[in-house]
Amino acid sequence: MGSYLEFCKTELQAYLQGLLHTDGLATRLYEAMNYSLMADGKRLRPALLMATAQTFGVERQRVLPAAAALEMIHCYSLIHDDLPCMDDDSLRRGQPTNHVVFGEAIALLAGDGLLTEAFALLARPIPEVPAERQLRMIQILASRAGADGMVGGQAVDVERTGGQGTLTDVQFIHLHKTARLIQAAVEIGSLFPDLDEKAQEALSTYGEALGLAFQMVDDVLDVVGSTSELGKTAGKDEAEGKLTYPRFIGIEETRRLAEETIARGQEALHRCGIHSPYLAELQSLVLVRSH
Repeated sequence: MGSYLEFCKTELQAYLQGLLHTDGLATRLYEAMNYSLMADGKRLRPALLMATAQTFGVERQRVLPAAAALEMIHCYSLIHDDLPCMDDDSLRRGQPTNHVVFGEAIALLAGDGLLTEAFALLARPIPEVPAERQLRMIQILASRAGADGMVGGQAVDVERTGGQGTLTDVQFIHLHKTARLIQAAVEIGSLFPDLDEKAQEALSTYGEALGLAFQMVDDVLDVVGSTSELGKTAGKDEAEGKLTYPRFIGIEETRRLAEETIARGQEALHRCGIHSPYLAELQSLVLVRSH
């Protein structure tokens, strides 16, 4: 029997297959978009969205468009993150990065295309979801992925790379660049069922904590993992002078902090009486993953 993440990943892959296509002249652009979108990633963010909705009785198939939109946003960010003007990386998800295969211009446009198509997809009518809740989903994705979220975190990361920085800088970068999109997965998933404000706030707190812990573990893996395990270049953070938790507090303390942060998110759910085997299984993968 496969894991819950594998079930979610299989369903998402089937939905993504053929989602982006064109009969026009921009075939190279669509090829580049699909190259990154269909690469063998973890799909943790869409799985978290699916798990949150399913916790409250919503079938996974119903949330697939929203899950796919979230993954499009994540994939666009990876394409842009790997560009020579950013992190200048040549390997992502075990394959050459988008700009290595398609050139910088098409890679940049592929990211732009995925970003825009994500909102077009999330804006399609969702059966059994009131329009005001669907509008809230769109607002959350825009906010968590934009200048006050992922993009803002990336900007500070670029500015601080190679410099001294502080632990406060690390906290800001991790919260915005990584945690906000993971938080959005849980928040959007919570809008499919009709939940009260208290439950939504607890799930938002949980998502933020999980996202922070995810990046802490990522920092550790960049130090102790191998390129073959990670599917991306290992040791790059230290080589480029990135601001990370291990740089300031060490590997073991970072691991401890990740566990403590996840526990804080769990407590928010427990106080609200939310118990989810689906979220619990995905959460466990965050701490023990090797890539």
